[in-house]
Amino acid sequence: MKALLMKDCFVLWKQLRLFIFVMLVITVFNGEFGNVFIVIWAAMLPYTSMAYDERSKWDQLAAMMPYSVRDIVLSKFLLGWLCAGAAALFALVCQLLQTVLGSPLAAFDPLSNLIGLCGSLCVLSITMPMMFRFGVERGRLTMFLLIFLVCGAAGALGTVVVDGEGPARLPSLLMVVLPIAAVILTAISIPLSQRFYRQKMG
Repeated sequence: MKALLMKDCFVLWKQLRLFIFVMLVITVFNGEFGNVFIVIWAAMLPYTSMAYDERSKWDQLAAMMPYSVRDIVLSKFLLGWLCAGAAALFALVCQLLQTVLGSPLAAFDPLSNLIGLCGSLCVLSITMPMMFRFGVERGRLTMFLLIFLVCGAAGALGTVVVDGEGPARLPSLLMVVLPIAAVILTAISIPLSQRFYRQKMG
């Protein structure tokens, strides 16, 4: 598993440098939509790795190596979780620094980051089986549609909560419902992805 993650990190290094720069710019200029977007975008990085794998016929090589289907599938999920978690933490730290420094653009908003993180896990869980079943190129349209839908909904919810216009119980409700939804979707997505990957390689 560790070797598979290292392989993906080496493959994605150029993409990661660009992502870090874009993430810094978006976070500095803030906004609930921007904070949610970078976390969900980070969770999509495994799809770039999968596209490279398809182009280089990595799956055929991996079949001759001591990696199980479970290891290969879980490594992609783990990469997405790590990227999304790192992006959420980075955004949170940047928001905190802006608040401490008294920036007029500061908006320390842990709830918005939680929404983005849980939303990214949900999007990852919904789209990953399709990527393993149909391939990255054919699944890309659905992926982008889901990203914009989740970002728009999460940003709107974050704005409602921060501005105090929503129900008083909405923040606590979101903190319960979103993590549960992410866990349930992930629990369904992983075995489904493994099944599709076996069918694809079989």
